[in-house]
Amino acid sequence: MGLKQIVITRKDLKLPKGKFAVVVSHASLEAALRSPPDIREEWRREGAKKVVVKVENLKELMHYREMADSKGLVNALITDAGRTTVAPGTIVSLAIGPDDEEKIDKITADLKLV
Repeated sequence: MGLKQIVITRKDLKLPKGKFAVVVSHASLEAALRSPPDIREEWRREGAKKVVVKVENLKELMHYREMADSKGLVNALITDAGRTTVAPGTIVSLAIGPDDEEKIDKITADLKLV
């Protein structure tokens, strides 16, 4: 089925489009850098598939992080520096993978696309 990465964002923050793009890219890059080089390179060769989805709030976001951790999936939780639109230390996004698409879908398939 291939490799993919999923980025989860919080609806309750109501981020402006530009800030939203930044937190998604930050999460994607950080998780990719944490991934084993062989997985990262294979993912890139396959086209670096990414999917961006949303959750209602921080509690729900942390639930998905706990599930990713329990399955041994590389992930990156992004905390904002607070220089623009949210308070310092606000958790804004979570990226999971890149990893096997089926593994990621087992925990995130119910999430809605942004």
